[in-house]
Amino acid sequence: MSLSYLTSAGSAQELKDILQRDVPWEQYMTARLITDKDLHLIRKYDKRSLELRASMLDEAGPAHIEAFLAVLKAVTKEETVQYVLASLIQLLQESPLRSRFFHIQSDQHLAATPDPFTIFLRLLAREDWATQDMSARLLTAVIESRPKKSSAFANGILSGDATAPSVTAAYGGLDPAEPHISAFIEWLVAQLRRPSNPAKSVPLSTSCLSALLKERGSRKLFFRSGGVQVLPPLLKASNSPTNSQLLYELCLCTWQMTFVKEAAEIMGKSGIVKALAQVARVAQKEKVFRVAILSLRNLLNFEELGLAVDMVEAGLPKIVATRQLQTWGDEDITEMLSFLEEKLRDGIKGMSSFDLYKKEVLSGSLESGPMHTSDSFWKENIDKFEEKDFHILRALLKLIETSREAKTVAIGCGDIGMFISFHGQGRYIVNNLKGKELVMHQMANPEPEVQKQALLCVQKLMLTKEKLEFLGSS
Repeated sequence: MSLSYLTSAGSAQELKDILQRDVPWEQYMTARLITDKDLHLIRKYDKRSLELRASMLDEAGPAHIEAFLAVLKAVTKEETVQYVLASLIQLLQESPLRSRFFHIQSDQHLAATPDPFTIFLRLLAREDWATQDMSARLLTAVIESRPKKSSAFANGILSGDATAPSVTAAYGGLDPAEPHISAFIEWLVAQLRRPSNPAKSVPLSTSCLSALLKERGSRKLFFRSGGVQVLPPLLKASNSPTNSQLLYELCLCTWQMTFVKEAAEIMGKSGIVKALAQVARVAQKEKVFRVAILSLRNLLNFEELGLAVDMVEAGLPKIVATRQLQTWGDEDITEMLSFLEEKLRDGIKGMSSFDLYKKEVLSGSLESGPMHTSDSFWKENIDKFEEKDFHILRALLKLIETSREAKTVAIGCGDIGMFISFHGQGRYIVNNLKGKELVMHQMANPEPEVQKQALLCVQKLMLTKEKLEFLGSS
């Protein structure tokens, strides 16, 4: 059972401050919000030493959990709710296996015991962050420790699936916790999209999800909620040595979702390869690097997605070569690096240089390299620019018009110049596509390199091929 979402539940001082409060338990019994049995169990447990609390939980753990849940169900006072949540967090931090008590009915309460799923989900709607934070972590523990995990859910079969009625019988039925897990995952994804706490929502949600996504059913629910589209930008934004735990858990979520082909495809289109490659380039902690390359390895296994090209463009071959020079404590990393090296080498062999060029242009960002300056590349591939009504040439002109990267605009102007030089009708084609106006506009660009490349391109647009050849030879 993962401990990260429990051990990172606020600071130790924050929990300590909450647990120093005095709660008027008797008032709640007088108001009939809790029973005398609840009061007895809570009073017996509250403010006791670690050893005494452990002994009581060993003897009657489920009963104490029920008493605390009864308070959460009936009492709305913020200070009391936080106190009970902190008490539950504390007992799980001391022994995570106690989470099983949430699913055992004691003989102390004859009536139906409070449902932890419903209680913690309801508390997520409270306004104070401490309540949301602790409720989310406790709900994660409850979900992870539920004893009746459905085989259908474990195999990714959900209630809304078309095949569910006929298939689930073979697996013993649907998971009764599925609606609660679904609602919780939707809340977590909403926190990733629009954090209610700018500094803490993303770390909390990522920590909980990294535990929940171990199950195939949860991965499918995360996919349905639109969570996979959020991962690439979060990885890019969090890639810093100071965020190593958050980065690790984001990579862990990504890796778990790379087992789902549909999710891998969406993440591939959303820039996950570039984000993971950057993590692999700068990661200082071995566990972060390991889960990043695990994710990349899984993505390579879906050969039909063609993500090897993206990995080459992201500079992964060089990253792999550099990392292979390091000494790793985990032998699996050495094996994975060799696997990536071989797969990327095979992928490069299967790609034409023009395929790489198309990928780069359509990515919206150009990098200097042989494809932009080599005469042989342009001679060999000039006819391919005519495909799909000059689709790539039009995309290149669009980059010159709209890109905010001076480097991309400068390289783009240079490429238009190369097209004019090597295509027999290059000048006329570019003019017909309004390229002349776009390039001339860049002559006023404040960046010197953009000005230079735009000027050279305009010269080629204004002069005939014969005059250009004459000037070049003189």
